Parts: sequence; C-alpha cells; structure tokens
Amino acid sequence: MSSKDLFGEEIVEPAPRSGAGGSSARDASGAPRLRTADRRQIELRPFDLESLLPPEHRARTVWSAVERLDLSGFHAAIRARGSEPGRSATDPAILVCLWLFATSEAVGSARELERLCKEHDAYRWICGGVSMNHHTLSDFRVGHGKALDDLMTQVLAVLLRKKLVRLERTAQDGMRIRASAGAASFRREPSLKACLAEAEAQVRRLKAEVASPIPGTRTRQQAAAERAARERKERIEEALAELPKARAVKDKKDQEKARVSTTDAEARVMKMGDGGFRPAYNVQLATDVDSRVVVGVKVTNAGGDAAQMTPMLDDIERRTSTRPVEHLVDGGFVNLEAFTRAADGGTTVFAPVPTPRTEGIDPHAPKPNDSEAVAAWRQRMATPEAKEVYKERAATAETVNADLRVHRGLDRLNVRGIDKVLSVTLWAALSYNILRAVGLAAWS
Repeated sequence: MSSKDLFGEEIVEPAPRSGAGGSSARDASGAPRLRTADRRQIELRPFDLESLLPPEHRARTVWSAVERLDLSGFHAAIRARGSEPGRSATDPAILVCLWLFATSEAVGSARELERLCKEHDAYRWICGGVSMNHHTLSDFRVGHGKALDDLMTQVLAVLLRKKLVRLERTAQDGMRIRASAGAASFRREPSLKACLAEAEAQVRRLKAEVASPIPGTRTRQQAAAERAARERKERIEEALAELPKARAVKDKKDQEKARVSTTDAEARVMKMGDGGFRPAYNVQLATDVDSRVVVGVKVTNAGGDAAQMTPMLDDIERRTSTRPVEHLVDGGFVNLEAFTRAADGGTTVFAPVPTPRTEGIDPHAPKPNDSEAVAAWRQRMATPEAKEVYKERAATAETVNADLRVHRGLDRLNVRGIDKVLSVTLWAALSYNILRAVGLAAWS
C-alpha cells in the first residue's frame, strides 16, 4: 500500500513481517532518520536582567540590605569626581553586594567571581550590566578595611536598636585558619640574609637586562621577571623586619631558632585542630548567645588564646558602646589578670577552672593571691547554675565558627598579611550577620 507525504512524495509502507516470538518489525535496511545538533545556528532570546531571579532569591535579599547601609567609606577613595577627567568608578554598592553574596556561597577567589559575573544569573543580576575584572574585585576585597569595619558596626547598630542583640551573654572562640604560605618558606636569620643577598643580585642582573635588552628577546617577559624578583626581595626584607617580633614571644634560649616565612612574613606556625602544625592565623570571633550574631572580630598571629579575651571585650565595646554582661570562653582563655579586668568593666566571665597538678587540692577554693574577681570565678564555676550556663558556649561559638569555616569559605586563606586576613574575616562575618539580620526581621 502507498500514500503521499506532506511534500507529495510517495511513501511505500513495507509489509509487516514477523520477528522472533511472532512480533512485527519495520524494515531496518535504510539509514535511521535523526535530529542532530547544530550549534552554529544563531538564536535571539529577548530577556531582561530583572526577570532572571525569583523575588525570594538570596541575591535580592543581600542587595536590599546593602541599599540600607551607608557606603560613604567606600566612596572616599574614588578619584573620578564631577566633570574631572578619568574613567567612572564602579559603584561600591555593586562590589559590596558581589562579595557579600559570593562569600555566602563560599566563593573567595576574585577570578572565580569574575567568571560567575559573566555566566551565573545571580551575579549578572547584581552587576546589572557593569563589567567586572578580577583585579578590581581583588583590590576591593582587601583594600577597604576601615570601611568594612564600619559596615560591621552599622549592622550591629541596627540589631541593637531593634533589641535583637542585647549582649546579655556572649561566647568567644578562636579558630586557626591555614595561611597562604608553605612550611618550607620559614627560615632563620642566616638563611634569610643569604636569600636577601641572592635576591638583590638577581634584581640587579634583571634590571640591567631590561635596560639593555638582548636582540631577539621579549622585553615584556624580561620586565615581568624583574618585577617578580623585586617582589621576592621585598618579601624577604619584610621577613627580616618581622623576625624581632617572632623572637619576642620565644624563651631567651630559643630566640635564635625563631623562623619567619618569606612568603607571608606575618604568618606563624600554629597547632591546628587536627593536632598538626602548619602556618596559620588565629581568628577570634565573639557571638551573642541569644541572637547568634557575631559581635566581635579580631585577627592575631599568636598561637595561643590566653591573651585574646581582653582585646575582644574592647572590640565589642568599641562597636556597641557597651560590654557584655556575661562572657563565655574555654580553658585556653584562662588568664587571671584578664578575668580581673573583665570584672572591673562589668563583665562576668564563665570559664572552666584548670585541674590542679597536685591531687587533693580543691580547684574551686580561692587561693591567697587571687583577686576578688578571680576568687569569685573559682567559686562560681563550682555551682550547677554556672555549669549549665557554660554549656551554651560550645553550642554558640563553635557552631558559628563552623558556619563561617564551611559555608563562608573561611577555611583556607588566599591572602597574606594580618590586615588582609582581617578584611576577609570581616566579609565572612558581615555576610553571616546580614543574612542573620534578615532572618531576625531586622529591616522589616
């Protein structure tokens, strides 16, 4: 039997034939007809950026919060003003929102963020048609420490004004974050001086080559090599300048063994959570127990926590104009002088009392040299009520620290120096606090 198709061509239907098991099948002698991919064809897809994201998307939430903040601290560094010549600067609101949103998704690379701004709808929506490059993004991330600190204070001020943060009880904990330096980059003074002499000789040689280029060589490559050598020389000089600080924290007999990294002079080898020793920074965070909002941020290169409580209480007071009523810390923060100073400022400290080295001694009994505040601390920690209060420390500080480490990318640093590490930590704390403030309906 035959028929005609849409184009008038005759179609001959083959007679059915029985296959295995008595079923019928078509004749498979001809080539199969397939719909194949043609990726060279041009498609026109009309769309607007506003329709890319649903109304409840997190990027819209972060942008709405940024619009409510005072960004004048970021505008101060902009040189393009009025009708003066020069290229217009990128709106700081876009850059702030980009880094806050990227940090909320654990994106900490400027190059990765540049790629997302071209390919990901949420980042494209934030940019709103403004092009981005990784140099601008990287410089902005670590170049506005004071303005970032002000933003942190602004968010806390909103939460305090709405009585969502009361500072009745805070918890402090530190976490060691892997530095952007290798263990092999740490050297003692003789080795540093030898490296410096070698670097200076290399810089002189490369400068001479750039000044008198050899025919057939690429001057751009020579200039890049000379710049890299000069930067290495500067890092070694920074390491030598940092060496006295590294010696100051060691015993007198071990001071000559002090080592400093030629990659990141301010990093120090610290004992990490897994028991190993690696180059790291000690990031200190204080969290309000009731609201779980980060209220204090400090960064140090000291491996221990014993001296970190007083600076944190000062930081909280600087940001909020008040000190917490109660402050919870773990055994690493036990410092009798710091406890006395905290009590003088109106803060009651909850921390475990160390176990005496000699058996039979009551750890909670006041000692002859104890101040009134220290004696009260010992007796307080023996009560069931204080032990119940202290349980809130781990449930607050450690979980918030874990949130920043796992979900905000604060697990390994890709910047060098305490100031830049502090900026990265502030971005993480700000991203966390803003989303927490939205959850608490602070801007409703």
